[in-house]
Amino acid sequence: MRSICKIFTCFLVVFVCAFTNVKAAQGYYYQLKIYHFKTQAQEDRTNTYLKDAYLPALHRAGIKNVGVFKPVESDTLGKRIYVLIPLRTWAQLESTDQKLMADQQYLADGKDFIDAVYNDAPYTRLETIILTAFPKMLAPEVPELTASKTDRIYELRSYESPTEKYNINKVKMFNDGDEVALFKRLGFHAAFYSEVIAGSRMPNLMYMECFNSMEEHDRLWKAFFSDPYWKTLSAKPEYRNNVNHVDAIFLHPTAYSDF
Repeated sequence: MRSICKIFTCFLVVFVCAFTNVKAAQGYYYQLKIYHFKTQAQEDRTNTYLKDAYLPALHRAGIKNVGVFKPVESDTLGKRIYVLIPLRTWAQLESTDQKLMADQQYLADGKDFIDAVYNDAPYTRLETIILTAFPKMLAPEVPELTASKTDRIYELRSYESPTEKYNINKVKMFNDGDEVALFKRLGFHAAFYSEVIAGSRMPNLMYMECFNSMEEHDRLWKAFFSDPYWKTLSAKPEYRNNVNHVDAIFLHPTAYSDF
């Protein structure tokens, strides 16, 4: 009987450890919110809300490393603010808004934004994108940069594919093809790599690289495209034609951004 109990206990320990490892291997989800504005007054109002109400409330809800970014001055796509929210589980993604609406401090701090009337809205459009982390980078990383936040360049890249099958292929190229490892070897500072699972422009993947300056950005990308491994990888027949549109958006982190 003792032998049977011992065997059962060992089995239970192995099962729990295996289950824990599976859970640990699951990557983050990301919610990327993009606020669009027509006026500077709208942008200022939203910026105050994010700084004084939204980020503090997310922190109280246990969500850390929230990024808030604005386009560089030379950007031509209009006034916007990007908010990157890392979430450990799908359940956390689903429940966060409900938690915030039960946070009385949040409702008080954000009252001007939350209770805005229809003809004085603090933004013209809110775009939301849901992403899931790549296997080769399961969690976000705050970049270890030396430059001040005002000098940093964060590049948000979006790769659209002709079909879902091509998108799967490009994601595989990042992971199985070790494109992620190549970025790391060359000294890039990645905030995240992810596949878009809900958004207005699909199928696609998105990731963010962070630089101390535009000069560093140019130097590292030059090294990337001239690297022998990249030349070999990109020339493989199985990875051809898996991207048909690329967007690269240059951003600065706000002073209160966790990134």
